[in-house]
Amino acid sequence: MAMLKGVRNVFNISPRFAAVYFKNVVRGLSSEPPLTSEQYPDLKRGPYSEVTNDDLAKFSSILDPHRVVQDPEEIAPRNMDWMKSLRGTSNVLLKPKTTQEISEILAYCNSRKIAVVPQSGNTGLVGGSMPVFDEVILSLGLMDNIISIDDISGILVCQAGCILEKLDQFLSERGFMMPLDLGAKGSCMIGGNIATNAGGLRLLRYGSLHGTVLGLEAVLPNGQIIDTLSTCRKDNTGYHLKHMFIGSEGTLGVITAASIMVPYLPRSINVALLGCQSFEDLQRIFKAAKSMLGEVLSAFEMMDYDSVKASEFIGLQNPIGENNFYALIETSGSDAAHDEEKLTALMEWLMNEDLVQDGTIATDKQKMTNIWAVRENIAAGLLEIGYVYKYDVSIPVPRLYEIVEDLRNKIGDKVITIVGYGHIGDGNLHLNIVTEEHDPKVHQLLEPYIFEWVRDCEGSISAEHGIGFKKTKYLHYSKSMECINIMKDLKKMFDPNGILNPYKVLPNK
Repeated sequence: MAMLKGVRNVFNISPRFAAVYFKNVVRGLSSEPPLTSEQYPDLKRGPYSEVTNDDLAKFSSILDPHRVVQDPEEIAPRNMDWMKSLRGTSNVLLKPKTTQEISEILAYCNSRKIAVVPQSGNTGLVGGSMPVFDEVILSLGLMDNIISIDDISGILVCQAGCILEKLDQFLSERGFMMPLDLGAKGSCMIGGNIATNAGGLRLLRYGSLHGTVLGLEAVLPNGQIIDTLSTCRKDNTGYHLKHMFIGSEGTLGVITAASIMVPYLPRSINVALLGCQSFEDLQRIFKAAKSMLGEVLSAFEMMDYDSVKASEFIGLQNPIGENNFYALIETSGSDAAHDEEKLTALMEWLMNEDLVQDGTIATDKQKMTNIWAVRENIAAGLLEIGYVYKYDVSIPVPRLYEIVEDLRNKIGDKVITIVGYGHIGDGNLHLNIVTEEHDPKVHQLLEPYIFEWVRDCEGSISAEHGIGFKKTKYLHYSKSMECINIMKDLKKMFDPNGILNPYKVLPNK
């Protein structure tokens, strides 16, 4: 690991954050949040049937009885979101293994008007994969078979319950890699990734799932199986129905399998962590990286001082000195000498321009992992500090950090810290506001102010996490009413009884 010499520039963090940090206080969220129905009293349960003993008997005739779960302890974590901010009251968890079993379950639930919520790894941040009321939970966790891998064309076919990290490990042994990489890769599942159109750390190089997913198998709410599991890279035959399910968040159908175009594993990987004084300097670093690294640039992440500091709450160490901003750059290619030459030229230019104050370059796998761990665990570190309000927004890059500074001026004295980090390569900011406990007054100051701010600069209120339950009433800040009405019409066409993942994505009014 090579160190870049420079002057360390210490950021003036908020006094509240400093007090929490230097006292080494570790705060966890309560193990059981209030019921979602209590937090949102204006939201009423839909006209759905309650599950009866006859329904349980029917489920047990479709599945092995032990895969029809009623144990409250096993169901309890499935009723909550990853943030532990929402909690439903489901009493039934179903664990199918096959597409046919899902088809029979949905057909029956549709006939009885029983609401169903599909659930993969349940790692989402907008409440899209857990019950709002007493919906039946349909777990995809047992559908984890890898069906095939074409090692000539690089096409993977797998069931929806495969964990992302395990897919990456499977492919790595065969010289390939997943085009998607997320901090939650150890527990998130590919079906949920596709259903939310997850972006992640590799989007700059490999694009979105709309481009890498070649085909899908899905089950409609009435039980009909839609098979578009094509492995052709070019298929120009009418409407591409797969795109209806990518990003639909389980509201139109349950994804059961996918064919995915996977890139070859790079032979040469380098990771650099650089510290700079200002967001303007960071933008210049990004522009130079795109120009000078070209085709080998695979990731460019931005972190501010407070976000990197947060990762220390879970025992991670910042590999370089304290700086106002950090750029995490990854290159991946096929020729180590070629890639190193490009990266060295970039570093020399950045140092000559006095854009980098401190930094390190790693080629060793463990050291690269350690650098990435700081970025990937910021969210976990913030959760140890207090209650986190999380916003995932797209903003034009020149204005990406303005909203962080704006909120610090607006409410900085009312919170512990406000941090900004994310994928500068695609204009995706992860905006996090931390308070000691959930504070309704702070919440009212944040919403809809943040969404209005994003709308006014022609951004998007959701860059990659989706709309889920938490953002339904704000969808109009990024979509016109004409578009929302068309989406509602599509929902009615696919799901006339509204049984599949109700209360999500689309506004109720």
